[in-house]
Amino acid sequence: MSSVVNVVLPVFAMILLGYLCRRSGRLGPTAASELNRFVVWLGLPALLFKITATSHWAAVWQPGFVAAFSAGCLGVFAFTLLYRRLQQQPLVDASLDALGAAYANTGYIGFPLCLLILGEAALQPALVATLVVVCVLFAIALACVETGLHAGQGLGATLRKVSSALLRNPLVIAPLLGIAWAAGGLELPAGLRTLLDLLGAAAAPCALVSLGLFLAHTQPARGEVTGVWPLVALKLLVQPLLTWYLAAEVFELEPVWVHSALLLSALPTGTGPYMLAELYGREGSRVSRVVLYSTLGSLVTLSLCLVLLPV
Repeated sequence: MSSVVNVVLPVFAMILLGYLCRRSGRLGPTAASELNRFVVWLGLPALLFKITATSHWAAVWQPGFVAAFSAGCLGVFAFTLLYRRLQQQPLVDASLDALGAAYANTGYIGFPLCLLILGEAALQPALVATLVVVCVLFAIALACVETGLHAGQGLGATLRKVSSALLRNPLVIAPLLGIAWAAGGLELPAGLRTLLDLLGAAAAPCALVSLGLFLAHTQPARGEVTGVWPLVALKLLVQPLLTWYLAAEVFELEPVWVHSALLLSALPTGTGPYMLAELYGREGSRVSRVVLYSTLGSLVTLSLCLVLLPV
């Protein structure tokens, strides 16, 4: 049990430090936004570029892992979207709820957690999972939101908007450039590798502190907010169980990929759904509480995963 605490504690301690720094005024109201900008535009892109530029395609491409992780998050997304639509919820809001139930925080918590628990071998599964979340799940949610807002503009206009948004995302561009670099068979120059190492090493702690700042800054609307706990349960219980079953029993992946699939799918909801709600001017109280409660709840569920994993 002490080994589990030693692994989980540093991750959530950094989130707590960010929370306390914001609540005590040590870091100002714009700190979360600015630190998040560093992570999104410098830290994580550097880490993603280095991983893809120095990886062998055969080692990264694991169809079973892609299928298991994608089925877990997309299955939860589809179920939640259908359920909310049956409750007569608008497509935009139903899409945000579905994203909140399926959007694993692979970028901010996944990379540091996998690195601490499984070592550098788990960075490749974390990379693949991040690409699935950012390029597939988020794109589908974005398409659903745009469809709900501009139902009369047609599929072509929606696809153009989604494609444009993805191609401007540094978390999509960086691994694509890394893949192109690896395909060229070139070695990373020593100076560039050092720069990427420095930026990549800063990504994990800055991301965790930024998440703490976000949780302290986000104040959900007062009054009763319904439908939060079912989304949290889908994220922390249903998605990891489904993903683990597919990875271990159906596709029979190697242990490091099975363990990574379980941990990455058991991660709490990332800040993406709340930021999307803010971007489109929708009520963000439910998704912001899903982010908060799933992050707190994952302290228990991830600890249970670590107890059960033979690592």
